[in-house]
Amino acid sequence: MCGIVGYVGTRPAARILVEGLARLEYRGYDSAGLAVAYRKALRTTKAVGRVDDLRAALGDEPSPGRVGIAHTRWATHGEPSERNAHPHTDASGRIAVVHNGIVENAEELRAKLIADGVVFASDTDTEVLPHLIAKAAGDDSRTLEEAVREALRVVEGTYGLVVLDARRPDELVVARNGSPIVLGLGDGEMFVASDVAALVRHTRQVVFLADGELATITATGYEGSRLGPPTTVDVDDDDYDLDGHPDFLSKEIHEQPAALRRVLAGRLDTRFATARLDGLRLDPRELRGIRRVTFLGCGSALYAGQMGAMFMEELARVPADAEQASEFRYRNPLVDPDTLYVAVSQSGETIDTLAAVEELQRKGGRVVGCVNVIGSAIARQCGAGMFLHAGPEVSVASTKAFSSMTTSFALLALLLGRVRDLSSAHGTRLVDGLRRLPDAVEHALAGEAEVAAVARRYAEARSMFYLGRVRGSAVAREGAQKLKEISYVHAEAYAAAELKHGPLALVDATMPCVVVVPDDELIAKNVSTIEQIKARGGPVIAVTNADLPDGLADAVLRVPRLEPELDPILLGIPLQMLAYHCAAALGRDIDKPRNLAKSVTVE
Repeated sequence: MCGIVGYVGTRPAARILVEGLARLEYRGYDSAGLAVAYRKALRTTKAVGRVDDLRAALGDEPSPGRVGIAHTRWATHGEPSERNAHPHTDASGRIAVVHNGIVENAEELRAKLIADGVVFASDTDTEVLPHLIAKAAGDDSRTLEEAVREALRVVEGTYGLVVLDARRPDELVVARNGSPIVLGLGDGEMFVASDVAALVRHTRQVVFLADGELATITATGYEGSRLGPPTTVDVDDDDYDLDGHPDFLSKEIHEQPAALRRVLAGRLDTRFATARLDGLRLDPRELRGIRRVTFLGCGSALYAGQMGAMFMEELARVPADAEQASEFRYRNPLVDPDTLYVAVSQSGETIDTLAAVEELQRKGGRVVGCVNVIGSAIARQCGAGMFLHAGPEVSVASTKAFSSMTTSFALLALLLGRVRDLSSAHGTRLVDGLRRLPDAVEHALAGEAEVAAVARRYAEARSMFYLGRVRGSAVAREGAQKLKEISYVHAEAYAAAELKHGPLALVDATMPCVVVVPDDELIAKNVSTIEQIKARGGPVIAVTNADLPDGLADAVLRVPRLEPELDPILLGIPLQMLAYHCAAALGRDIDKPRNLAKSVTVE
C-alpha cells in the first residue's frame, strides 16, 4: 500500500525519484524518503507528511548521484515518523532498502540480529532487510543479487523491494513476492516502480515481475532468470493530469461516460443480440455448463460483484453470489468445478483477492479476472477475464472503475443469458440499453449542481442511512461506502425492508436517509419505506428515475430511465457526487482520505 520508485542512468536521480513519488502518493502519504548513491556513500533524506515535504527537505540542490531509490509510506508497522520512513539502511549505511509488504517473522529476525549486536533505528519490520542483506554480502565475495537472494531465504511474508548498495552505484536489485514491482526501460536508463504511473512520463516499455523473481538492473538493461519480454502499456502521461478539475476524484467521476464507451467497444453484438467477451476464453458449450457464478472482491469491488450477482440471476437465471475475498481462503471454501469464479480488482494487485485466486486454482476452480490494469498480478494469475479499459484511477475512492465493473458484469450476464433462455427480443433491448448507457451517465452528471446543493444541506449530519431494495440494495451499500471513505461521515446501508427490524429506532430529525428508488415493480414498497421514515421525522434524499409523489422526499436526485435491469448502474452516479460534495463542503482531502490507500497489497 506504499509507493516505490528507483532509477539508474545518466541523469541526477533525486528529482526523477521525487517526481515519481508524486505520481504514487495515492498509494501512501504518511511519510516519504529517498537515498541516492554518490561517491560510494548514501545520501538519505526523509520527511514526515507528503511528497512536497520531502521536496522541501531536499532543497534546491539535491545530490547529483545518478542511482537512487525512494518511497512514500502508508504505515503498517511503526507510527509515521522520520525514523520509520523508508529507505532503511544497515548499521554501516551501506545498504538501503525500500519495501512494500509485511515481513511476518520480523520479530524473530530482529531478535536474532540484536543478539548478533545489531542496533535498530526504527520500529518497522522493513529494517531487518538491510541488516540481513549486509550480513549476507559479507566481504563482498557475493554479488548484491546473491546477497539479496540469500537474505530473502529466511524472510516470511510479502515484499516488493528495491536494494541499493553504496559500493555498487551502477546497479539496483529488485525482488517481488506478493507486492507489485515493475521495470521501465529507457534509453540508457532504467526505472523501477510499484505502479506504472511513476514510469509513463519516461517510458511505456515495461516488464512486470512475477512472484519469486529477482533481477539486477543497470543503466543498460536488466538481468533476471525468468523475466519475460517488455510490454507496451496503454497509458499516456496526460492520463495523470487534472485537466482543469480540482482533484482526481472529480476528474474520474466525469470520465465515466468515456470509460464506459471503452468498456462496451467491440463487445456488443447487434446481430445476435448478445455480448462478446473473448477474453474469457470460454466457448458456448462451456458457458452453458456454468451452474453458478461467484464474484470475489473487497470494498467497492465486492459491491460491484453484488450487482453482478443480481444481473446474473435476473438475466441469465444462473444462481450467483458475491463473497468477500478477504474471508474466502480462510474458511476452507467448497470449490465447485461447475462454478465460474470472477476475481474483481481495479488494481489487479489486491492481496486478498489474489490469495483467493490462488486458493481456487489449487483446488481446481475455474477463475477469471475482472481488472483494470493490464499486466497486474491477478490478470497474469488468471490468464483469462475482462479488462475494464477504464484508464488510470488515481483517487483512493473508486468511481469510474466501479461503474466499469458493473457494466462488464451486465455484459457477462447478457452473454450467459443468451446461451440459455434469454430471448432475442430481450437481448436486443438490453444491447440497446447498454449502447445508450454512456449518454445516460452524461445526463446524470449534468445534474451535479443540484446534487451539490443537497450535499451542502446535509454535510454536517453525524450519520446517514442508505436504503434500497433488490436492484437498489448494492447501490446503497456502495453509496454508503463512498460517503464514509471521503467525507468521514458515518453511514450504514440496509436492505429497505430491514429498517423495521432494528435500525428504525435511530431515525429522527438528525438522521438523513438516502433511499434508492428504481422505477420498477417495487416502487410502491419503496414509497412506503420513505413514508415510514417521514413519520419519524427523518429527512429523506431520494435517488430515483421514477415519478414520485410531490413532497414525498425532502430532496430528489434524478437520473434518466434506461432499462430496468441496467438502472442500478445509473442510480449510483448521484451517490458518487453526493459523497464528493459532502467531502468538499467539509474541507476533506478528497483524493487522499485519512488512513486509506488506493491499492491494498498487504493484509
